[in-house]
Amino acid sequence: MAAARVGLLTVPIWLSLVGCLCNQNVYPSVGSLFVHKLNTEDYQQQFLNKSGNVHIHPFSFRTNLEGFPDLPRWLRYTQRSPWHSAYLYGSPTKPGKQVIEVTVYNRHTFEVFQEKIIFHIRSAADVPPLYQAEFLIENMDVEEMLPPESQHNFQIPLQDIWSTQRLSVINITSALDKGGRIPLPLPGHKEGVFIKVGSVVPFPECLYETQSPLIRQQCQKGLKPDLCIELLANDFTIDWCNVSLVDQSEPSPTPLMPGSLEWENEFNPPSDALGETHYLPDYLLTILLPILIALLLCALLTYIMCCRREGAEKRDAETAAIQLVHQQSIFSNTEELRNMASNRDVPRPLSTLPMFNVRTGQRTSPMELSGDSARVPLILSQQ
Repeated sequence: MAAARVGLLTVPIWLSLVGCLCNQNVYPSVGSLFVHKLNTEDYQQQFLNKSGNVHIHPFSFRTNLEGFPDLPRWLRYTQRSPWHSAYLYGSPTKPGKQVIEVTVYNRHTFEVFQEKIIFHIRSAADVPPLYQAEFLIENMDVEEMLPPESQHNFQIPLQDIWSTQRLSVINITSALDKGGRIPLPLPGHKEGVFIKVGSVVPFPECLYETQSPLIRQQCQKGLKPDLCIELLANDFTIDWCNVSLVDQSEPSPTPLMPGSLEWENEFNPPSDALGETHYLPDYLLTILLPILIALLLCALLTYIMCCRREGAEKRDAETAAIQLVHQQSIFSNTEELRNMASNRDVPRPLSTLPMFNVRTGQRTSPMELSGDSARVPLILSQQ
């Protein structure tokens, strides 16, 4: 009963913190860049105070594929700070349906709002671009290139270079996702962003020049060449050493699988005419040979421990006899020293005799002592 009462009390609290689940349907296409903006202004209406006035609060988002902790591999998420809008962007790789769960956190009131974005990924309507070029823009962050205005400003001068209006943005990737370094938090330092565009028209001569050996040699020396500068807008700083071109007009050879070898002739497997294979000799060599070696080692150890016992006992007896002789010689030498000490007639050294009486202070000549006082206690000799 107590547990049920606690559960009933927590339900209204949870409902007050979590907003309703709203679904949004979006329709990206395979092979084309898709950008979905999570605008913080749109979520202000979900967090009204009692007076009905809208407060401007910072929001953070958590996005994941339904039933999974992370996003699909083709979809990315970015947000500069809780005061900025977030973006879901990427280029789908195959058609289908995917549901993305978005959890919105109010960083001031700690309220939570949830919604779902349903991606209905369609097949590519146009012919896939055979000529794809990827550029590194050094003075931009990824969220600055995601708005359609920035993409349009980059496409207009590039269309003049390419001499075509059929130019599409395939993908946009942050330089950090490709191993770039995080810049210092100083004004003017950007992370950099890769933008990939494609067209069915072949590359212009200006872009082919970026792959020339001369330009590559300058890049290896640390020099930054300037190409197509007369046509590209000054708002974009392009690293011409990081321009990659992909030409899919010519079929490329099928890549070999890892571990496979090239073989021009037809492979003929061996026939079964060789007959059956007998594994009995291999079995005997593998099992019986180690057993035989183990038996020989056991027999050798048994001989050493049992049959060589007489020699060991003889050596033990000899050792005991030698130790007995040593003990007897030590005992006899000790007795001899004791006899010599008891029969000594040598006078006692003067340094060991008392020089004066401690109690009276009277000095006594050591030579006046008639007998040997070595055997007399010191206290008695001084009285």
